[in-house]
Amino acid sequence: MALDDAAVLDPAAVRRWCRLAAEALGRTRAEIDALNVFPVPDGDTGTNLHLTVVAAADALDEPPGGADPWRTLAQGALLGARGNSGVILSQVFRGLADVLGPMEAPPDGASLAAALDHASVLARGAVEHPVEGTILSVLAEAAAACAAAPGTGLPEAARAAAAGARQAL
Repeated sequence: MALDDAAVLDPAAVRRWCRLAAEALGRTRAEIDALNVFPVPDGDTGTNLHLTVVAAADALDEPPGGADPWRTLAQGALLGARGNSGVILSQVFRGLADVLGPMEAPPDGASLAAALDHASVLARGAVEHPVEGTILSVLAEAAAACAAAPGTGLPEAARAAAAGARQAL
């Protein structure tokens, strides 16, 4: 299940999405490590992102009773963050949690767009000297594409965000 296939982002879908994201990053981390050129070519961005998402997924596997899955996801990512990229990603998850966590109703396309926009602001704020052409640019484009998506359905908005991210990348 990809996020763009989800009609509802309930706690079970959040857990599945996070575990699938961890698996996908595990498969592609070497490729991402090889792309890493800013601020120094340390070659571990993919590995750090993977380990951070694994920590978030692990936190979701055993959430505290009645816990908000978005808040659990963000907390797990922060506690398990590896490297600068992991810290930035934890801020992305915090932004999603801030907007989607308190919602009484399942998120729709507009709330996903608002969450991605907020996540983009928090992630950019976590970097002392933000530079274009990084994960920050990709996230900003994903948020903009999601906000510009026609209709308000969650699958359509998620597909638009993914297309915006791919274009930016």
